[in-house]
Amino acid sequence: MSERRAERYIPALGYGRLTSLYDSVLRWTMREATFKRRLIAQAEIRPGQHVLDLGCGTGTLTILLKQAHPGADVRGLDADPVALELARRKAVESGVELRLDRGMSSVLPYAEHAFDRVVSSLLFHHLTRADKEATLREVRRVLRPGGELHVADFGRARNPVMRVAFLLVQMLDGFEITSDNVRGALPGLFARAGFEDVRQRGDYQTICGTLSLYQARKPR
Repeated sequence: MSERRAERYIPALGYGRLTSLYDSVLRWTMREATFKRRLIAQAEIRPGQHVLDLGCGTGTLTILLKQAHPGADVRGLDADPVALELARRKAVESGVELRLDRGMSSVLPYAEHAFDRVVSSLLFHHLTRADKEATLREVRRVLRPGGELHVADFGRARNPVMRVAFLLVQMLDGFEITSDNVRGALPGLFARAGFEDVRQRGDYQTICGTLSLYQARKPR
């Protein structure tokens, strides 16, 4: 992986100088506590399982995962060193021990069959179509047979108000990159990557648009 490739990522709010504001923005605009706890419950993690928070950002979901399931091996991965440093500080403040790795979702630094669950929050709308497809291939590779992918990200708008709300996200992250979310295309991408039992488990109306929860399973 080239150095240029390793650095090619979109910061959480579109610009690196805004990363320090990310937690506050998410808390007040995205019903963060509600949807992240729902995502954790959806994943049905058991003691001893290995869990990856893919695109962990500032570590909020990673910390919640470990607090909810102290008997699981939980780690997070993100490409943004500034976000990872914030995550490390938050983990110390929360009294939670986490392994936080730096890397790209499209080239995961893990062995095959390393995880029972891959959980991801608000990552996929940052990825180009090619990177979405590469990321899903990598997720399938690192999941054990029967392992599951659980995703929270923007989906097809419930109504015109939600569609207009999502325009701000598109202006920050790019209209082309976010077009798959607008069309509700993520489940189809999961299925084409070889996952089965692909389902949308719910959605939420937020200030920034419709947030959807998905799950998919790697065949046994």
